[in-house]
Amino acid sequence: MTRKVLVLEDETNIRSFVVINLKRAGYETIEAGTGEEALEQLQRNPDTNVALLDVMLPDMDGFEVCRRIRATNNRIGIIMLTARSQEMDKVTGLMTGADDYVTKPFSPAELTARIDALCRRAGSEPVVDTGEISQPPFLLNTRNRTLEKNGARVKLTQVEYSIVKLFMDNAGKAMSREEILDAVWGKDYFGEVKIVDVNIRRLRIKIEDDPQNPTFITTVWGYGYKWGA
Repeated sequence: MTRKVLVLEDETNIRSFVVINLKRAGYETIEAGTGEEALEQLQRNPDTNVALLDVMLPDMDGFEVCRRIRATNNRIGIIMLTARSQEMDKVTGLMTGADDYVTKPFSPAELTARIDALCRRAGSEPVVDTGEISQPPFLLNTRNRTLEKNGARVKLTQVEYSIVKLFMDNAGKAMSREEILDAVWGKDYFGEVKIVDVNIRRLRIKIEDDPQNPTFITTVWGYGYKWGA
């Protein structure tokens, strides 16, 4: 199984630093210095597992690159790389379809751990489950890793799929943010629990009849979330 990472970073020294460390960790890398170049590289390398996208770029920002990737590809893992630590940047990146974010400066070990976790979730591991979970109006196909609502396909990223499967496997059970974080992102995840909330917000937009008044993913105040389909 190839483990291929796109590194989109316009600062050559930072890009080289990232590439060297990823190669040491056993990854194959492809590089880009602009958003357009990154999109072209992904077309030429459809087997890319993870895209590492810098936010500040000379032609378009990383959020726009993320949107364009997600318009055609829900399987690839996406990590935003930002020098700015403002909360809004993190939320914007996640709402445009990113799975995770890393704030500069970062350690090579942290970045590699995040990429490792995304690669595992993005289907790099063999899928042994071959069934379906039916909880009307939803049908989750665990072989194809797809979700339907009332017979219509709902486009999910791999992280969103993992969250829905976790909820369906625990229907009616209140799950804490920490439980969801451990199950979906892994116990060795370095990041903040807030990433769970942003992904839930994104999921609600996709599956709820009224995202402002959710009925399938309900909030358990001060604790976490509950699946009620």
